[in-house]
Amino acid sequence: MTEIITVTANPALDLSTEAPVVIPDRKLRCAPPLVHPGGGGVNISRAIHNLGGTSRALVAQGGPTGQELVNLIEAEGLTPESLGVAYPTRQSISVRDAATGLQYRFMLPGHAWTEHDAEAARAAILAAASPGALVIPSGSLPPGLPPTFFPDLAPALAERGARMILDTSGAALSHAAQARSGLYALRMDTVEAEELTGQRLRQLSDHADLARKLRADGAAEIVIVAAEASGNVIATEDWVGLTRPPLVIPHSKIGAGDSFVGAFALALSRGEDPVTACCWGTAAAASAVQEEGTTLCQREDVERFFKQVERIAL
Repeated sequence: MTEIITVTANPALDLSTEAPVVIPDRKLRCAPPLVHPGGGGVNISRAIHNLGGTSRALVAQGGPTGQELVNLIEAEGLTPESLGVAYPTRQSISVRDAATGLQYRFMLPGHAWTEHDAEAARAAILAAASPGALVIPSGSLPPGLPPTFFPDLAPALAERGARMILDTSGAALSHAAQARSGLYALRMDTVEAEELTGQRLRQLSDHADLARKLRADGAAEIVIVAAEASGNVIATEDWVGLTRPPLVIPHSKIGAGDSFVGAFALALSRGEDPVTACCWGTAAAASAVQEEGTTLCQREDVERFFKQVERIAL
């Protein structure tokens, strides 16, 4: 089976809670918080573990919060490895308004990195990458780490026979879309895609046109644009279309994208074709939105939802 390596440069200790109503200038009495290890790569490894798979999780963490993060990761049966950078780990908090069902998410910044830190992380990633491995950097970047860092790392990984699946946003996504750096897969959601293009994606055909164009321009072999509740649009060499999930009642959107990437990568590592892997990812995202906080996808639900995912050519 293909090895999966996740990379989290800016992890967080995630606290999630609920208040009867969220209004300004008042003390809001919240429910007891759920506490989970967070950060894109960490959550992807957690999702893979939930689905019965294995991965290596490279994490930059430090300080008391970082130790609590490690303890929580290990409590879920994972063994995080150092990314070579050990600044104090940040926190984030999400509050669900019980009256409206709306969720408010507050993300604190991480510690600023130096050029030396970037070199240490680069060395750790390249040392971990084995031939054929799927390397998945995910999550926000700490201050000081240039948005070009991960796309520019892809060619060096390719030289070692590894492939990069990149799930990013903002300036890093813009660079990845233009760099032609040999990415295996590039994923974004609708908001990120609209920021990239400066245009509204009003119809699924707009998502498909963008995914098709990015792939043709050499951004990646596989391009995926998440279309919220409609599912995921994927462009591969052989097929462009939508993988549509079954109808579910959402509780929290946190972790849906990470669950998608985890299930997608796990399916690829087991030899599934990219479109089938996208169906697994779509099922995992549908599972995740039903959960509280950052509990992520659940295997039984994912296996049930996978059978209900539709493939629609666009």
